[in-house]
Amino acid sequence: MEERRKLERFKLRLPTILKVESQNGEPNKNIINLKTDNICSGGAFFNTSSPLPEGTKVKLSINLLKLKTSIEEQPIIKICGKILRTEPAGMAIGFNSQYKIVTLSNK
Repeated sequence: MEERRKLERFKLRLPTILKVESQNGEPNKNIINLKTDNICSGGAFFNTSSPLPEGTKVKLSINLLKLKTSIEEQPIIKICGKILRTEPAGMAIGFNSQYKIVTLSNK
């Protein structure tokens, strides 16, 4: 099978907090802790036995796990995305182009 991806993927298991975006503006309490299976600048795949429906909009906080720093200084990517594909092993999330890199102490 020919590889169709245009962006280089990295096999990284990064802890991620996923929040489902609310449809009606109310705070959403649907928070899921996952780890990336692989990631690139355009999105990530998450192994899960309970993938969300395609088209679901989500907010992600991806911990970059910088070693030798305090928890408060851990760099985190804050980004929004959408479920692009689901399969029995998990789900693929496409990222939008706007993101922030913050630490827990200034998030």
